[in-house]
Amino acid sequence: MRDRGSAFLMAPALAWLAGLMVVPCALVLALAFFRRGLYGGIDWTFTLENLALVFDPLYGGILLNSARIAGLVALIAAVAGYAAAFAIVSRPRHWQPVLLFLAVLPFWSNYLIRTYAWIVLLNREGLIVQAARWLGRDGALPQMLYTEGAVIAGLVYAYLPFVILACYAPLSRLPRDLAEASRDLGGSGFTTFRRITLPLTLPGLAVGAVFVFVLSVGNFVTPALLGGGQFQMVGTLVYAQFLTAGDWPFGAALAMVLMAVMMLLLVAQTWVAERGTGGRRDA
Repeated sequence: MRDRGSAFLMAPALAWLAGLMVVPCALVLALAFFRRGLYGGIDWTFTLENLALVFDPLYGGILLNSARIAGLVALIAAVAGYAAAFAIVSRPRHWQPVLLFLAVLPFWSNYLIRTYAWIVLLNREGLIVQAARWLGRDGALPQMLYTEGAVIAGLVYAYLPFVILACYAPLSRLPRDLAEASRDLGGSGFTTFRRITLPLTLPGLAVGAVFVFVLSVGNFVTPALLGGGQFQMVGTLVYAQFLTAGDWPFGAALAMVLMAVMMLLLVAQTWVAERGTGGRRDA
């Protein structure tokens, strides 16, 4: 009876996920195995050409470049987010909710507005240039907008709170007695962090880093606005295939490969999290 009650309560959520996520994704992925029509649309002829075209040097290079940028974003966000979470946990307990609120405050505004704010900051007449002139800087500053650095900065800014929240939870649950015991045994602060704090909180850090990578590698708004079309990422390429070129099968093939990479990363992150949990249980 209890199992039936649980299944009944889960049914609406499962139906929602199946109808609005699983079925649409399955339909998109199915398009990858058909041809593009002569004048757009779908030619329902089975083929594997779209998947082979994904690994063409041209498009393969875009995939690798997207992975490189997303990896760099995830690395920067992981380091900065973990440091921020560690600093929040180190503060008195009554200050921690306030600092967490400030960390997630950007989520209260629209993502598109936050991205446009970077354009205001980085353009040739933006706030950074005006501040440099006010400080006495003569001459033109290096190009900041429509560069890879602008895209990386925008993605890190957008997804950094996810890492802070993912790292804060395990850090706040970490017993303070462990650090005290390490100091009593002669361990330095760095040794305590390297051998106790970091290993026990690594699953949370892995969750945040993987989350940032997955969101960054498929993002198309930030590269389009802050990159200015100077270079492509796989998210903008998928967007162009569906809404500009009208090549839905090839866009679906790109999305299929992207989803496969994301699933592998999520499986790896789950493995790291389970290993960390097992390590704590053994201790």
